[in-house]
Amino acid sequence: MNGMPPRGATVDVIANARLTGADRLDPFGDDPVDIHLAQGRIVDIAPVRALPRRGEVLDADGGWVIPGLWDHHVHTVQWALVAQRVALGGVRSAAEAAAQMAGAAPLGDGRRIGTGFRDALWPDEMTVAALDAATGDVPTYLINADVHSVWLNTAALRREGFTADETGVLREEPAFEISRRLNAADPRVGDRLVTAALDDAAARGIVGIVDLDMAWNADAWRRRLDAGFDAARVRFGIYPAQLDRALAERLASGDALDRAGLVRVGPLKIITDGSLGTRTAACSHPYPGDPHNHGLLTVPPETLAELMTRATGGGLACAVHAIGDVANSHALDAFATTGATGTIEHAQLVAHVDIPRFARLGVGASVQPEHAIDDRDMTDTIWATQTGIPYALRSLAASGANLFFGSDAPVAPLDPWAAMAAAVFRTRDGRPAWRPEEGVDAATALAASTDGGSHTGSALFPGDVADLVVVDRDPLSADEASLRATVARATTIEGRLTHVS
Repeated sequence: MNGMPPRGATVDVIANARLTGADRLDPFGDDPVDIHLAQGRIVDIAPVRALPRRGEVLDADGGWVIPGLWDHHVHTVQWALVAQRVALGGVRSAAEAAAQMAGAAPLGDGRRIGTGFRDALWPDEMTVAALDAATGDVPTYLINADVHSVWLNTAALRREGFTADETGVLREEPAFEISRRLNAADPRVGDRLVTAALDDAAARGIVGIVDLDMAWNADAWRRRLDAGFDAARVRFGIYPAQLDRALAERLASGDALDRAGLVRVGPLKIITDGSLGTRTAACSHPYPGDPHNHGLLTVPPETLAELMTRATGGGLACAVHAIGDVANSHALDAFATTGATGTIEHAQLVAHVDIPRFARLGVGASVQPEHAIDDRDMTDTIWATQTGIPYALRSLAASGANLFFGSDAPVAPLDPWAAMAAAVFRTRDGRPAWRPEEGVDAATALAASTDGGSHTGSALFPGDVADLVVVDRDPLSADEASLRATVARATTIEGRLTHVS
């Protein structure tokens, strides 16, 4: 780009830009325009040099300007800490995973930590004996890609004060507790890595995230703000164990922690079932080879309704984790009976009869399109007998549901372009499209990657907040590989540059 004000500068004009969006009303077509900004908003869009270019000018150099992108589901600290953990996404067996951890250097606190394994289709079983044989007396932790299970050796179990069966695997709440402890080991390191990770996210066009870390996030974000954090907008979640504290402190969704309104209170996050990979998602039909296993409802329906009622009374929206079809049905029932507002997180397997209920109840579908590609083989195997619709993006959108895209990072990388490509093309790495009938069009995918979700459209208009991204191609006409390779040349929050290249 020819005109490159520094990061942190406030832009008054984005010059020589092109527009896109399926819902455009402007007359400019493919012609370049100047986008004029003031007080954090778009005040005019005009032909190039039709109006004087006053103030700080960012030359888009023919790039396309789109709304700023959001990731609506991030576990921020755990995602940031991946940078110092052993990547296990490529391992194909328990033996390989154990061997890889044997060669890993311990962190400063003496632990070895690996993350990202997917064991559902491994040919061998995890055992604590096999992990001990490979890793010895060094406390060793292997975190499943879905974060719903953790494999520990004897030294790690002893250090944490946990017991396990012969597998050494902890699932659901015990696994979450292990992750909470690992994530809280050194807040100073975590904050530094969070800042670096969100700087990287801004370089992908991200202007905001929903942070669903399993912690008291208000204090953490106040600390980061005090240290100068300004890379992204943040809405942070609250968990049921913290609900009394949140209500006592009168925290309501949308409340700002800082004068600029960069960091705000988000929803009450409630996890109501497990996951596909851990075989704990609550489903109407049993898992193959395990006729008594229908997954787990980790929050009974009556407790879910009580929590949501209390949250609603205190001004908190709700974000309900529901993966299996049974969990999704119960979550929708709870929204219906309590009048709560918010989203269902994941919605990975939804009964046909429940698809239209999202729109009727005004419940957003907060979904992670890359999971469909990551999980396609597991879905076709582990959920082969299920009758609900897996990863039903088009069905939900067609029924009127508002889609919100995210990554669930670190479960999938925080990359909005990967999410959009997965949603539209339903493939990666040259494989045939998986269940292509559930793909959405590019305009829907782009809108679902913005703050307001798929209902808000993908075009820009005067009066819009100047949370903007300049990209090197039109995302509405890109093929799968090109969409994944999209480059963000500049990112702004209310016209302030958070990234420029």
